Parts: sequence; structure tokens; C-alpha cells
Amino acid sequence: MSSILFEIRDQIAFITLNRPDKLNAFNREMALLLQDKLDECASLPEIRAVYLTGAGKGFCAGQDLAEVVDPSGPGMKRILSEHYNPIVTRIRQLPKPVIAAVGGVAAGAGANIALCCDVVVAAQSASFIQAFSKIGLIPDSGGTYFLPRLIGWQKASALSMLGDKIGAAEAERMGMIYKVYEDGEFPEASRALATKLAGLPTRALAFTKQALNASSIHSLEEQLLLEDELQQQAAATKDYSEGVQSFLEKRPASFKGS
Repeated sequence: MSSILFEIRDQIAFITLNRPDKLNAFNREMALLLQDKLDECASLPEIRAVYLTGAGKGFCAGQDLAEVVDPSGPGMKRILSEHYNPIVTRIRQLPKPVIAAVGGVAAGAGANIALCCDVVVAAQSASFIQAFSKIGLIPDSGGTYFLPRLIGWQKASALSMLGDKIGAAEAERMGMIYKVYEDGEFPEASRALATKLAGLPTRALAFTKQALNASSIHSLEEQLLLEDELQQQAAATKDYSEGVQSFLEKRPASFKGS
């Protein structure tokens, strides 16, 4: 079976990491296939949201270490430059919302790929682990970028160095993720959230994502200028006209993503 499952349904691209016997740990094949599917999501206008999850009991256990120590494997440098860094970049540049649905353990690169998504939800039994220090490495896949911005420098430093296992409820409490659902309701509730995102004004969400991406490196003045520029573009969309008209007519909006 393919290491990535891909299905388009109701304007949502469902991407499933599919190495359940390895807790969906990444190897080269899976990393490159995920990049291909993210590119497909960016290029197809009928896709208005992306739902990223893992098969079986885990979301993603990070890197398959058997590949790292394999003398004929890609090696650490290529794993970062050709696998994880392009995945994180694609997710952040994708002009559509990406929801990470974490139904089990998310460790190492798996945790940080989840945390770079636009909305992260988890089942009650899920957990997040910055497992790098346990094998003498540093957090990669954007971990040192996203984690301190989500939970603050001190918490990020401690979790990165100590490698504590954080349950989903604690991750929500500290602001690491958006929401936790009971295990039984998690599949339906997380898919419903993806459906809601797919029904929102897609281009406005893309502009929002662009603004948030820039906010960490801009001064206030630079960010206000960018907001001005992006707001003008948003106001020129058909979805903006529909949103205003539906408000005036006191009816639900019907956004088309244009």
C-alpha cells in the first residue's frame, strides 16, 4: 500500500500518513509523496481545505531511524533539506487552510509538522513529544520556530531540552493546539471542522495566512502596510461581495472561494 493515502471529498483533500506499523514514521518515500500531494492541493481549485492525519494509533512518530543509520540512506543533511524543510515550507505557503488532526502520538518531526499547520486538533488520548534530545539532536522541522511562538520561550526551551510527553489536554491549555475532542467524537468533529474551513472565503483565509506568516519578522508599521495591501485584495474578491450582501440580507453566506 502507498505510504500516503489521498482523497478529495466535499472540497477537502484528505491526506493520511500511512505507515501504521511504524506509527507513521517518515521515510524518504513518504516525505516525497507528501510533498507531491501538497503541491496537488495547491494547484487544484476544487480543493479549499486540507485535512492531514495519520493511520492507525499514531499521527507521526517522526523520522524512521532505520533510514538514518542505513549507509545507503539519504543521510541527515538530505533528510532535512529534501524531506522536512520542503514539507513545512509547502504547508505554510499553501494558499488554503491545513488542519492537522492528531489522533495519537506526534513525536519529533511529526509533532512539528503538525504544529506548523493552520489549525491543530487532537483526540484526548493524543500526545506531543519533542523527542530530539533523547537521541542527541535539536528540534527540527520548524520546531525551534513554531514552538516558542505558540507557547512562549521558557516552555518551548524546557520541552525541547527535557523531551517531556505532553498530553492533548495540556497541549490545549498551554496554547500549543486549538482544541481537544473526546476520542469517540474526534474523527467526526475534526472532519466537521475541515468542512467548516472549506466553506469559508478561501482567498481571505489565504491572505490571513500570508499576514500571519509575515507577522513574526515585521515591525508594526510593516505589518500595518501588509494588512492594508492584503485587505484591498480581499475586498476585490467575489466572496467579499457575497459576505456583505448576505449580511445585509440577513441570510447565510454562500462562499465559492473566489
